[in-house]
Amino acid sequence: MDDSDRWRNMASAPKDGSRILVTVRPSEQGPAEVDVAYWARPDAFGIEGWRAGDSYPGCIIGYADPELKCWMPLPTANLSKNSPEMPTPWEGDDEEQLDGSGI
Repeated sequence: MDDSDRWRNMASAPKDGSRILVTVRPSEQGPAEVDVAYWARPDAFGIEGWRAGDSYPGCIIGYADPELKCWMPLPTANLSKNSPEMPTPWEGDDEEQLDGSGI
């Protein structure tokens, strides 16, 4: 399996501002979903954290660390008709199974 199409523990997510795919944990607002997020540096109020601004135009969403379950790099551009759509959210029991650490 290619490392680029595997969910990884959030502790290893890049905090350099690059965009990544994340699994947002299910909550009372809805089921688990996949979103595009990036790490935002501290703003004028000293707040840093995970942000998503690509999924809902004109709306920046802030995620608390516990809301995000795992991450993977954005897929490379593949213009073939057989290219997969957005991956499904991680539905494993716990984070220990990510990266093969539960083996």
